[in-house]
Amino acid sequence: MTTVDESELAACVRRELKKYFKDLDGEPASRVYDMVMNCVEKPVIQEVLDHTAGNQSRAAEILGINRNTLRKKMQQHGIK
Repeated sequence: MTTVDESELAACVRRELKKYFKDLDGEPASRVYDMVMNCVEKPVIQEVLDHTAGNQSRAAEILGINRNTLRKKMQQHGIK
């Protein structure tokens, strides 16, 4: 079983944010938190749903959210 080292994930986020700020080339940044959360949330939900073979109750339990919240987020991200 393979697990992702949290420090590896954090390093990836740091790298990408540094690149993002560099690419802004002096332009002001805004809503960075929302941008990052939206980028990360969809693949996290998709992977957990894949892991649970689409069982939304189990996926919600693994994610630590209730099933209605999971369904709302799935709808927001266009996940079926």
